[in-house]
Amino acid sequence: MRSLLNMFARPKAEYHSLYEGVVAAAREADWYRGGKVPDTLDGRFAVLSTLLALTILRMEQGEEETVRASVHLTEAFIADMDAQMREEGFGDPSLGKQVRSLVGALAARVDRWRPLAESDRLEPGEALTDAVRFSLYRYDPPEEAAETLVTEKLRRFHEGLGGASDRKIMAGQLA
Repeated sequence: MRSLLNMFARPKAEYHSLYEGVVAAAREADWYRGGKVPDTLDGRFAVLSTLLALTILRMEQGEEETVRASVHLTEAFIADMDAQMREEGFGDPSLGKQVRSLVGALAARVDRWRPLAESDRLEPGEALTDAVRFSLYRYDPPEEAAETLVTEKLRRFHEGLGGASDRKIMAGQLA
């Protein structure tokens, strides 16, 4: 039975580059310096989960293999959050609840960005501003210049995903 399941499952190592590519994009200092996203665990999570949401939405538009890989990307996120929470000292009784909360936050971002991401370009307007504020600032935006910088970074990230082949995305070549 185990060998039968292995025929359908890809080794998780194949998705390491993809997840690491999103993490690398989330670590760019501009989010926190120029964009004024708080450089805290919550702020870093906000950037990571927003970029993951945009990546997942792009992958859902790809070939069947890419759509399946979006599930593995989410699994890599869950495994990383579990490991991070353990490092922060969360114990088993509360760990599941905390990780579920983080997964819920990712799902909320996917839902918030879905209507915007369906176009080739994130169009300026109230919906985009609302999504940026919800995802990164929790409706407490910084000055206009910082919010504009973050919005443009998100637009470029989204456009880069839209212009990349499925193969490049799955290899973690997101820039």
